Amino acid sequence: MNRERPYNKVIARLREAGLRPTRQRLALAKLLFEDGDRHVSAELLYGEARRAGVRVSLATVYNTLHQFSAAGLMNEVVVDSTRSYFDTNTVEHHHFYFVDSGRLEDIPEDGIGPIELPEPPPGTTIKRVDVVIRLAGDSS
Repeated sequence: MNRERPYNKVIARLREAGLRPTRQRLALAKLLFEDGDRHVSAELLYGEARRAGVRVSLATVYNTLHQFSAAGLMNEVVVDSTRSYFDTNTVEHHHFYFVDSGRLEDIPEDGIGPIELPEPPPGTTIKRVDVVIRLAGDSS
């Protein structure tokens, strides 16, 4: 019988990314990564953590999300100057942003064709291309 501790997968994922599995990182990673890919704001994750009984500040949630992004566990998607989402799907893809509801949704893989990019300035390389299509209304 294979009995795996509830946090084993999360601990391994954090360690593989070079992050120490602190109590708060473990709790937030469990919320983020256990139920498939998702988009979260820091405020949404903070609310989920509080409801789950995790004692954590909003500042710690922001810091943890940025640490996870820097470690490659997720991507930050900036939808405007005041709002960012964090996406657990790290495969290159693009998004619809529903302005009225604030919902972020993946664009299907074949939804955007090849994009011609300009040559980057000398001494630089393109790290990532994010396409966010802002939509009025909500088709949920």
